[in-house]
Amino acid sequence: MGLLGDSLPWATLALAALPVAVGAGNLRRLPRAHGKPPGPTLVSILIPARDEAANIEACLRAALASRDVPVEVVVMDDGSRDGTGTIVAALAAEDERVGLVTAPPLPPGWTGKVHACARLAEAARGTHLLFIDADVRLRPHAAAALAAHAEDHDLALVTGVPKQVLGSLGEGLTVPAINFLMLGYLPGGGRAGSGQASLAAACGQLMLAEATAYRRAGGHAAAPGVLHDGLALARRLRAQGFRTEVVDGSRLATCRMYSGLREAWAGFVKNAREGMATPRGLPVWTVLLGGGHLLPWLLLPHPAAALAVLLSLGLRGAITWRMRERWWSVPLHPFAVAVALAIQWTALLGHWLGARPAWKGRAYGDSRTGAA
Repeated sequence: MGLLGDSLPWATLALAALPVAVGAGNLRRLPRAHGKPPGPTLVSILIPARDEAANIEACLRAALASRDVPVEVVVMDDGSRDGTGTIVAALAAEDERVGLVTAPPLPPGWTGKVHACARLAEAARGTHLLFIDADVRLRPHAAAALAAHAEDHDLALVTGVPKQVLGSLGEGLTVPAINFLMLGYLPGGGRAGSGQASLAAACGQLMLAEATAYRRAGGHAAAPGVLHDGLALARRLRAQGFRTEVVDGSRLATCRMYSGLREAWAGFVKNAREGMATPRGLPVWTVLLGGGHLLPWLLLPHPAAALAVLLSLGLRGAITWRMRERWWSVPLHPFAVAVALAIQWTALLGHWLGARPAWKGRAYGDSRTGAA
């Protein structure tokens, strides 16, 4: 026990240093999209919307303010019960660039957003398909910058995490985990230098696909039952020889994903089984995250533990600065890691107990089999 007690703080230091090494390279090399696309380009901004009356008008007006590239904006009203379609129809009467389509009944084996995105792609006329969520607000240069980056670097997919708007303590405890995990733990950070499908990354909130490559890869329809649609599409494109890349999305758009801890918890649990919450993966993630970001606090004031705490908070601070998140969330970092692990274990235990992932009034498949 004495030997274990002496070595444990140094082990936590090693676990804290690992993401610092990965994150330093990712932050230094994270590309920024800019410029105007060469040649004739039309960006189809595609928005799946289910019960988004509170969001959809602001989302559409931001998309219509796009400059430096022609755009069309197509919204799919996916069975909304709150007047979403009426709001879009009124805006379509004002601006001919806006189109409204109504989702057909959800077929067996499909998840709602994937089905909506697939149908939106069928309705789109653009050379590039920009999928965004209704809670995303595009900056005026975003559509042009993403299309230019795709053309300049021969990319089939360009994606980024928008600047995350944190309006409550619950959001500060959950949402920053997106950038922290991708930049701190994914080798390459989703850059195009690696063609490995397993190292692909994508954020479904902001994702531009070159239309021809998207259709050759089967689009969203190739994986109808997934919940993490962006990651699935990026991996499939890479598996078929196309290049994908994550860029700095914080200067391209903003997004307030959730309105509090309850909603954030449900949203992250929904997607967890397609990420970290697997029987083999989650124990490893628990050691990496718990050992590097939680355990050092319990081993203070040992010098190695103190250095591990500084490295952990330093990395979180660097990511917060680069991704333009709220500074008040940085001291919450150890609590955020604990909440992230609790969400993942909740999803895995729910899977073992047969709970079905659900969102916006829809439950999908049997979690024990993975069927949707």
